[in-house]
Amino acid sequence: MSRFAGRSGPIRLGMVGGGKDAFIGAVHRIASRMDGEFELVAGALSSTPERARESGAALGLSPDRVYDDFEAMAKREARLKDGIEAVAIVTPNHLHFAPARAFLRRGIHVICDKPMTATAAEAKKLAGEAERSEALFVLTHNYSGYPMIRQARAMVEDGFIGRLRGVQVEYVQDWLASAVETQGSKQAEWRTDPARSGAGGALGDIGTHAFHLAGFVAGERPEAISCDLTSFVDGRKLDDDARVLMRYASGAKGGLWCSQVAPGNENRLTLRLYGDKGGLEWSHEAPEHLIATPLGEAPRLMTRATSGPAATDLQRVPPGHPEGYLEAFANLYREAAAAIRAKRAGEAPTGLLPTVADGLTGVRFVEACVDSASRDGKWTRLP
Repeated sequence: MSRFAGRSGPIRLGMVGGGKDAFIGAVHRIASRMDGEFELVAGALSSTPERARESGAALGLSPDRVYDDFEAMAKREARLKDGIEAVAIVTPNHLHFAPARAFLRRGIHVICDKPMTATAAEAKKLAGEAERSEALFVLTHNYSGYPMIRQARAMVEDGFIGRLRGVQVEYVQDWLASAVETQGSKQAEWRTDPARSGAGGALGDIGTHAFHLAGFVAGERPEAISCDLTSFVDGRKLDDDARVLMRYASGAKGGLWCSQVAPGNENRLTLRLYGDKGGLEWSHEAPEHLIATPLGEAPRLMTRATSGPAATDLQRVPPGHPEGYLEAFANLYREAAAAIRAKRAGEAPTGLLPTVADGLTGVRFVEACVDSASRDGKWTRLP
Protein backbone atom coordinates (compact mmCIF):
# COMPACT_ATOMS: atom_id res chain seq x y z
CA MET A 1 0.00 0.00 0.00
CA SER A 2 1.21 3.51 -0.80
CA ARG A 3 2.55 5.49 2.15
CA PHE A 4 0.09 8.19 1.06
CA ALA A 5 -3.02 5.98 1.17
CA GLY A 6 -5.89 7.52 3.05
CA ARG A 7 -4.72 11.11 2.77
CA SER A 8 -7.23 13.80 2.01
CA GLY A 9 -7.07 17.49 1.13
CA PRO A 10 -4.65 19.17 -1.28
CA ILE A 11 -1.69 17.15 -2.48
CA ARG A 12 1.49 18.32 -0.79
CA LEU A 13 3.85 19.61 -3.46
CA GLY A 14 7.55 20.37 -3.44
CA MET A 15 9.51 22.27 -6.07
CA VAL A 16 13.08 21.98 -7.35
CA GLY A 17 14.24 25.21 -9.00
CA GLY A 18 11.79 28.00 -9.73
CA GLY A 19 13.14 30.54 -7.26
CA LYS A 20 13.45 34.29 -7.58
CA ASP A 21 13.14 35.66 -11.15
CA ALA A 22 12.33 32.20 -12.59
CA PHE A 23 9.49 32.57 -15.09
CA ILE A 24 8.51 28.92 -15.38
CA GLY A 25 8.53 28.33 -11.62
CA ALA A 26 5.84 30.97 -11.16
CA VAL A 27 3.80 29.41 -13.98
CA HIS A 28 3.92 25.98 -12.32
CA ARG A 29 2.92 27.43 -8.95
CA ILE A 30 -0.08 29.26 -10.41
CA ALA A 31 -1.16 26.21 -12.40
CA SER A 32 -0.80 23.87 -9.43
CA ARG A 33 -3.07 25.91 -7.17
CA MET A 34 -5.67 27.03 -9.73
CA ASP A 35 -8.06 24.19 -8.82
CA GLY A 36 -7.01 23.83 -5.19
CA GLU A 37 -5.56 20.39 -5.85
CA PHE A 38 -1.99 21.11 -4.68
CA GLU A 39 -0.34 23.01 -1.84
CA LEU A 40 3.31 24.04 -2.11
CA VAL A 41 4.95 23.13 1.20
CA ALA A 42 8.65 22.55 0.43
CA GLY A 43 11.34 23.50 -2.01
CA ALA A 44 14.97 23.40 -3.09
CA LEU A 45 14.45 26.55 -5.08
CA SER A 46 17.96 27.55 -6.14
CA SER A 47 21.44 26.13 -6.52
CA THR A 48 22.60 28.94 -4.22
CA PRO A 49 21.54 28.28 -0.58
CA GLU A 50 21.08 31.97 0.22
CA ARG A 51 18.82 32.53 -2.79
CA ALA A 52 16.96 29.31 -1.97
CA ARG A 53 16.15 30.61 1.51
CA GLU A 54 15.19 34.05 0.18
CA SER A 55 12.84 32.45 -2.34
CA GLY A 56 11.34 30.15 0.28
CA ALA A 57 10.63 33.09 2.57
CA ALA A 58 9.06 35.06 -0.28
CA LEU A 59 6.75 32.12 -0.99
CA GLY A 60 5.78 31.73 2.67
CA LEU A 61 7.38 28.32 3.14
CA SER A 62 8.36 27.18 6.61
CA PRO A 63 12.14 27.62 7.02
CA ASP A 64 12.59 23.95 7.91
CA ARG A 65 11.02 22.95 4.56
CA VAL A 66 13.41 25.08 2.49
CA TYR A 67 16.41 23.01 1.40
CA ASP A 68 19.87 23.83 0.13
CA ASP A 69 19.77 20.96 -2.39
CA PHE A 70 17.31 18.47 -3.84
CA GLU A 71 19.03 15.39 -2.35
CA ALA A 72 18.51 16.65 1.19
CA MET A 73 14.93 17.50 0.30
CA ALA A 74 14.19 14.08 -1.18
CA LYS A 75 15.66 12.19 1.79
CA ARG A 76 13.94 14.21 4.52
CA GLU A 77 10.57 14.66 2.81
CA ALA A 78 10.33 10.93 2.17
CA ARG A 79 10.66 10.31 5.93
CA LEU A 80 8.25 13.01 7.13
CA LYS A 81 4.72 12.02 8.09
CA ASP A 82 3.45 15.11 6.28
CA GLY A 83 6.12 14.96 3.55
CA ILE A 84 5.50 15.92 -0.03
CA GLU A 85 3.62 13.54 -2.26
CA ALA A 86 4.72 15.13 -5.54
CA VAL A 87 7.52 17.39 -6.74
CA ALA A 88 7.67 19.85 -9.63
CA ILE A 89 11.07 20.06 -11.34
CA VAL A 90 11.52 23.41 -13.08
CA THR A 91 15.28 23.67 -13.46
CA PRO A 92 17.31 24.11 -16.67
CA ASN A 93 17.36 20.99 -18.85
CA HIS A 94 20.63 19.50 -17.60
CA LEU A 95 19.29 19.49 -14.03
CA HIS A 96 16.14 17.44 -14.71
CA PHE A 97 17.60 13.94 -14.57
CA ALA A 98 19.25 13.78 -11.14
CA PRO A 99 16.38 15.23 -9.07
CA ALA A 100 13.74 13.27 -11.01
CA ARG A 101 15.63 10.05 -10.30
CA ALA A 102 16.09 10.95 -6.62
CA PHE A 103 12.39 11.51 -6.03
CA LEU A 104 11.17 8.58 -8.14
CA ARG A 105 13.41 6.26 -6.10
CA ARG A 106 11.65 7.45 -2.95
CA GLY A 107 8.16 6.94 -4.34
CA ILE A 108 7.43 10.65 -4.80
CA HIS A 109 5.51 11.60 -7.95
CA VAL A 110 7.42 13.78 -10.42
CA ILE A 111 5.99 16.60 -12.53
CA CYS A 112 8.83 17.70 -14.79
CA ASP A 113 9.26 20.52 -17.26
CA LYS A 114 10.32 19.65 -20.80
CA PRO A 115 12.50 18.42 -22.41
CA MET A 116 12.72 15.52 -19.98
CA THR A 117 16.53 15.46 -19.91
CA ALA A 118 19.45 16.98 -21.78
CA THR A 119 20.49 13.71 -23.47
CA ALA A 120 18.84 10.57 -24.80
CA ALA A 121 21.08 8.43 -22.59
CA GLU A 122 19.75 10.18 -19.48
CA ALA A 123 16.19 9.96 -20.82
CA LYS A 124 16.51 6.20 -21.28
CA LYS A 125 17.84 5.79 -17.74
CA LEU A 126 15.04 7.92 -16.33
CA ALA A 127 12.45 5.91 -18.24
CA GLY A 128 13.82 2.82 -16.51
CA GLU A 129 13.60 4.52 -13.10
CA ALA A 130 9.99 5.49 -13.77
CA GLU A 131 9.12 1.95 -14.79
CA ARG A 132 10.54 0.57 -11.55
CA SER A 133 9.00 3.24 -9.32
CA GLU A 134 5.50 3.19 -7.87
CA ALA A 135 5.38 6.94 -8.47
CA LEU A 136 4.02 8.71 -11.54
CA PHE A 137 6.11 10.75 -13.96
CA VAL A 138 4.34 13.61 -15.73
CA LEU A 139 5.94 15.80 -18.41
CA THR A 140 4.44 19.28 -18.77
CA HIS A 141 3.85 19.61 -22.49
CA ASN A 142 1.24 22.16 -21.51
CA TYR A 143 -0.13 22.94 -24.97
CA SER A 144 -1.77 19.51 -24.95
CA GLY A 145 -3.97 20.87 -22.14
CA TYR A 146 -5.88 23.37 -24.27
CA PRO A 147 -9.57 22.45 -24.58
CA MET A 148 -9.65 22.94 -28.36
CA ILE A 149 -6.52 20.83 -28.79
CA ARG A 150 -8.33 18.03 -26.94
CA GLN A 151 -11.30 18.62 -29.28
CA ALA A 152 -9.04 18.36 -32.34
CA ARG A 153 -7.54 15.11 -31.06
CA ALA A 154 -11.01 13.67 -30.46
CA MET A 155 -12.11 14.64 -33.98
CA VAL A 156 -9.06 12.98 -35.53
CA GLU A 157 -9.78 9.82 -33.53
CA ASP A 158 -13.42 9.93 -34.71
CA GLY A 159 -12.30 10.07 -38.35
CA PHE A 160 -13.17 13.69 -39.18
CA ILE A 161 -10.10 14.25 -41.36
CA GLY A 162 -9.99 10.65 -42.60
CA ARG A 163 -6.62 9.21 -43.50
CA LEU A 164 -3.83 11.58 -42.52
CA ARG A 165 -1.97 13.16 -45.44
CA GLY A 166 -0.23 16.25 -44.11
CA VAL A 167 1.00 17.72 -40.82
CA GLN A 168 2.32 21.27 -40.56
CA VAL A 169 3.38 22.64 -37.17
CA GLU A 170 5.19 25.91 -36.48
CA TYR A 171 6.45 27.46 -33.26
CA VAL A 172 8.18 30.79 -33.82
CA GLN A 173 9.37 33.56 -31.52
CA ASP A 174 11.62 36.61 -31.83
CA TRP A 175 13.13 37.07 -28.37
CA LEU A 176 16.53 35.63 -29.37
CA ALA A 177 16.85 37.61 -32.60
CA SER A 178 19.87 39.37 -31.10
CA ALA A 179 22.57 38.14 -28.73
CA VAL A 180 20.61 38.81 -25.53
CA GLU A 181 22.49 36.00 -23.81
CA THR A 182 25.48 38.38 -23.68
CA GLN A 183 23.37 41.24 -22.33
CA GLY A 184 22.31 39.86 -18.94
CA SER A 185 19.30 37.70 -19.85
CA LYS A 186 19.52 34.66 -17.56
CA GLN A 187 16.80 32.85 -19.49
CA ALA A 188 18.79 33.28 -22.70
CA GLU A 189 22.11 32.38 -21.05
CA TRP A 190 21.19 28.82 -20.16
CA ARG A 191 19.01 28.19 -23.21
CA THR A 192 21.91 28.96 -25.55
CA ASP A 193 24.49 27.02 -23.52
CA PRO A 194 25.02 23.41 -24.71
CA ALA A 195 26.20 22.38 -21.24
CA ARG A 196 22.86 23.37 -19.70
CA SER A 197 20.38 23.14 -22.56
CA GLY A 198 21.58 19.99 -24.30
CA ALA A 199 22.11 19.41 -28.00
CA GLY A 200 19.19 21.53 -29.16
CA GLY A 201 18.66 25.28 -28.85
CA ALA A 202 15.34 26.42 -30.31
CA LEU A 203 14.86 22.78 -31.24
CA GLY A 204 14.98 21.62 -27.62
CA ASP A 205 13.22 24.65 -26.16
CA ILE A 206 10.18 25.05 -28.42
CA GLY A 207 10.70 22.45 -31.15
CA THR A 208 9.97 19.65 -28.70
CA HIS A 209 6.64 21.33 -27.87
CA ALA A 210 5.74 21.49 -31.57
CA PHE A 211 6.78 17.88 -32.14
CA HIS A 212 4.78 16.61 -29.18
CA LEU A 213 1.68 18.64 -30.10
CA ALA A 214 1.65 17.34 -33.67
CA GLY A 215 1.87 13.73 -32.51
CA PHE A 216 -0.63 14.25 -29.70
CA VAL A 217 -3.34 15.47 -32.07
CA ALA A 218 -2.51 13.43 -35.17
CA GLY A 219 -2.16 10.17 -33.26
CA GLU A 220 0.97 9.39 -35.31
CA ARG A 221 4.63 10.24 -35.00
CA PRO A 222 7.08 10.31 -37.92
CA GLU A 223 9.38 7.38 -38.58
CA ALA A 224 12.09 9.48 -40.22
CA ILE A 225 13.17 13.11 -40.38
CA SER A 226 15.43 15.38 -42.42
CA CYS A 227 16.63 18.46 -40.56
CA ASP A 228 18.37 21.75 -41.29
CA LEU A 229 19.63 23.64 -38.22
CA THR A 230 20.95 27.21 -38.24
CA SER A 231 22.49 29.57 -35.70
CA PHE A 232 21.74 32.94 -37.28
CA VAL A 233 23.12 35.05 -34.43
CA ASP A 234 26.89 35.32 -34.62
CA GLY A 235 28.70 33.39 -31.91
CA ARG A 236 25.66 31.42 -30.78
CA LYS A 237 26.59 27.82 -30.02
CA LEU A 238 23.15 26.25 -30.47
CA ASP A 239 20.54 26.47 -33.20
CA ASP A 240 18.07 29.34 -33.14
CA ASP A 241 16.15 28.10 -36.21
CA ALA A 242 15.20 24.57 -37.26
CA ARG A 243 13.42 23.24 -40.37
CA VAL A 244 12.37 19.60 -40.22
CA LEU A 245 10.78 17.40 -42.87
CA MET A 246 8.91 14.37 -41.52
CA ARG A 247 7.85 11.05 -43.07
CA TYR A 248 5.21 8.84 -41.48
CA ALA A 249 4.77 5.09 -41.75
CA SER A 250 1.20 5.67 -42.95
CA GLY A 251 2.47 7.62 -45.96
CA ALA A 252 1.69 11.04 -44.53
CA LYS A 253 4.20 13.88 -44.84
CA GLY A 254 4.96 16.65 -42.38
CA GLY A 255 6.90 19.80 -41.77
CA LEU A 256 8.05 21.42 -38.52
CA TRP A 257 9.54 24.91 -38.27
CA CYS A 258 10.71 26.37 -35.01
CA SER A 259 12.57 29.65 -34.70
CA GLN A 260 13.48 32.14 -32.01
CA VAL A 261 14.78 34.75 -34.45
CA ALA A 262 11.57 35.60 -36.37
CA PRO A 263 10.73 39.31 -35.76
CA GLY A 264 7.06 40.00 -35.16
CA ASN A 265 6.36 36.65 -33.51
CA GLU A 266 6.10 36.70 -29.74
CA ASN A 267 4.89 33.13 -29.20
CA ARG A 268 3.24 31.88 -32.37
CA LEU A 269 2.37 28.18 -32.29
CA THR A 270 0.16 26.82 -35.07
CA LEU A 271 -0.94 23.33 -36.06
CA ARG A 272 -2.58 22.22 -39.30
CA LEU A 273 -3.66 18.66 -40.13
CA TYR A 274 -5.01 17.45 -43.46
CA GLY A 275 -6.54 14.13 -44.44
CA ASP A 276 -8.53 12.69 -47.34
CA LYS A 277 -11.82 13.80 -45.73
CA GLY A 278 -11.04 17.16 -44.14
CA GLY A 279 -8.68 19.48 -42.33
CA LEU A 280 -8.17 21.07 -38.91
CA GLU A 281 -6.33 24.25 -37.95
CA TRP A 282 -5.49 25.69 -34.49
CA SER A 283 -3.42 28.66 -33.37
CA HIS A 284 -2.08 29.46 -29.92
CA GLU A 285 -2.85 33.13 -30.61
CA ALA A 286 -6.57 32.24 -30.88
CA PRO A 287 -6.71 29.16 -28.64
CA GLU A 288 -10.48 29.25 -28.12
CA HIS A 289 -11.05 28.54 -31.83
CA LEU A 290 -10.64 25.46 -34.00
CA ILE A 291 -11.19 25.68 -37.76
CA ALA A 292 -12.66 22.45 -39.11
CA THR A 293 -13.12 21.99 -42.85
CA PRO A 294 -14.86 18.93 -44.31
CA LEU A 295 -13.63 18.20 -47.84
CA GLY A 296 -15.62 20.25 -50.36
CA GLU A 297 -17.37 22.36 -47.73
CA ALA A 298 -16.88 25.77 -46.19
CA PRO A 299 -14.64 26.05 -43.10
CA ARG A 300 -16.41 25.87 -39.73
CA LEU A 301 -15.32 27.92 -36.75
CA MET A 302 -15.64 25.87 -33.58
CA THR A 303 -15.40 27.23 -30.03
CA ARG A 304 -15.67 25.67 -26.60
CA ALA A 305 -19.40 26.42 -26.71
CA THR A 306 -19.90 24.67 -30.07
CA SER A 307 -17.63 21.68 -29.59
CA GLY A 308 -17.96 18.53 -27.50
CA PRO A 309 -17.04 17.11 -24.09
CA ALA A 310 -13.37 16.74 -25.04
CA ALA A 311 -13.19 20.54 -24.76
CA THR A 312 -16.04 21.48 -22.45
CA ASP A 313 -14.96 19.08 -19.70
CA LEU A 314 -11.81 21.15 -19.26
CA GLN A 315 -13.31 24.63 -19.11
CA ARG A 316 -13.42 26.71 -15.92
CA VAL A 317 -15.27 29.79 -17.12
CA PRO A 318 -18.26 30.23 -19.46
CA PRO A 319 -17.60 30.32 -23.22
CA GLY A 320 -16.80 33.82 -24.41
CA HIS A 321 -14.58 34.39 -21.38
CA PRO A 322 -11.19 33.42 -22.86
CA GLU A 323 -9.01 30.81 -21.26
CA GLY A 324 -5.34 30.50 -22.14
CA TYR A 325 -1.81 29.48 -21.28
CA LEU A 326 -2.13 29.27 -17.49
CA GLU A 327 -5.41 27.36 -17.68
CA ALA A 328 -3.92 24.86 -20.16
CA PHE A 329 -1.02 24.35 -17.78
CA ALA A 330 -3.46 23.96 -14.89
CA ASN A 331 -5.36 21.27 -16.80
CA LEU A 332 -2.24 19.09 -16.68
CA TYR A 333 -1.92 19.70 -12.95
CA ARG A 334 -5.61 18.87 -12.45
CA GLU A 335 -5.20 15.65 -14.39
CA ALA A 336 -1.99 14.88 -12.49
CA ALA A 337 -3.90 15.30 -9.23
CA ALA A 338 -6.57 12.88 -10.47
CA ALA A 339 -3.88 10.37 -11.43
CA ILE A 340 -2.19 10.70 -8.02
CA ARG A 341 -5.50 10.23 -6.22
CA ALA A 342 -6.16 7.13 -8.34
CA LYS A 343 -2.79 5.74 -7.27
CA ARG A 344 -3.72 6.44 -3.64
CA ALA A 345 -6.83 4.34 -4.09
CA GLY A 346 -4.95 1.51 -5.77
CA GLU A 347 -6.57 2.25 -9.14
CA ALA A 348 -4.98 2.66 -12.56
CA PRO A 349 -4.57 6.33 -13.54
CA THR A 350 -6.43 7.45 -16.65
CA GLY A 351 -6.22 10.53 -18.86
CA LEU A 352 -4.02 12.05 -21.54
CA LEU A 353 -1.05 13.25 -19.51
CA PRO A 354 2.35 13.34 -21.27
CA THR A 355 4.48 10.58 -19.77
CA VAL A 356 8.08 9.48 -19.50
CA ALA A 357 7.64 7.75 -22.89
CA ASP A 358 6.79 11.11 -24.45
CA GLY A 359 9.86 12.57 -22.79
CA LEU A 360 12.12 9.87 -24.19
CA THR A 361 10.63 10.33 -27.66
CA GLY A 362 11.16 14.08 -27.50
CA VAL A 363 14.83 13.88 -26.53
CA ARG A 364 15.44 11.26 -29.20
CA PHE A 365 13.79 13.60 -31.73
CA VAL A 366 16.25 16.37 -30.82
CA GLU A 367 19.27 14.11 -31.17
CA ALA A 368 18.01 12.69 -34.47
CA CYS A 369 17.58 16.22 -35.82
CA VAL A 370 21.08 17.23 -34.73
CA ASP A 371 22.47 14.08 -36.35
CA SER A 372 20.58 14.70 -39.58
CA ALA A 373 21.67 18.35 -39.74
CA SER A 374 25.31 17.38 -39.19
CA ARG A 375 25.04 15.21 -42.32
CA ASP A 376 23.51 17.91 -44.54
CA GLY A 377 19.92 16.91 -43.86
CA LYS A 378 20.31 13.17 -44.43
CA TRP A 379 17.10 11.30 -43.70
CA THR A 380 17.39 9.78 -40.25
CA ARG A 381 15.12 7.20 -38.64
CA LEU A 382 13.63 8.00 -35.27
CA PRO A 383 14.24 5.32 -32.62
